[in-house]
Amino acid sequence: MKMLLKPWPELKTLYNRHKEMKKLIKIIIDQYAQSFGGVHGVSHWARVLENGRLIARNTDANLEIIELFSLFHDSKRVTETRDHNHGLRGAEFAASLRGEAFQLSDNDFDLLYYACSHHTNGLTDADITVQACWDSDRLDLGRALITPVPEKMCTEIAKEQEIIEWAHKRSCDGFRPALIMDEWGLDLK
Repeated sequence: MKMLLKPWPELKTLYNRHKEMKKLIKIIIDQYAQSFGGVHGVSHWARVLENGRLIARNTDANLEIIELFSLFHDSKRVTETRDHNHGLRGAEFAASLRGEAFQLSDNDFDLLYYACSHHTNGLTDADITVQACWDSDRLDLGRALITPVPEKMCTEIAKEQEIIEWAHKRSCDGFRPALIMDEWGLDLK
């Protein structure tokens, strides 16, 4: 695994973001129409976030946008199966909370909106942050009995076989990242 491992933001910045994320996750959970334990539920969101963090540390992708993508991209699903326009609904939901529950510049919000709206379209050409968002979700396809393949990935790090195998195993096993409790304050038991 060829990881460049850029340094994380300052601890104070991370603490403030985690605090903001806890409030945001509560808002999202309170309106979520599907099962928290479903294939598109909270464990999936957390694995997408961890995948995205790995990608962000190895690219110039914007971690804050990836964090928000992990929460919004499936937040407006109305079914666990085919659900056309759920990404667009998630993007619109993010737009409704922008400025109130989280802050992003216009340019950064445009990236988040685009990433959410198009995450199921199979695209690979986009801004590096959008690519990181899409790859972070695609690496978690094992939960839907789909094996990720390098050809469908956008970033070089996500194309690495070792990364695909690591993420795929976690997805197939239904791995529940510790950040669900540690950062989001959710007890799924």
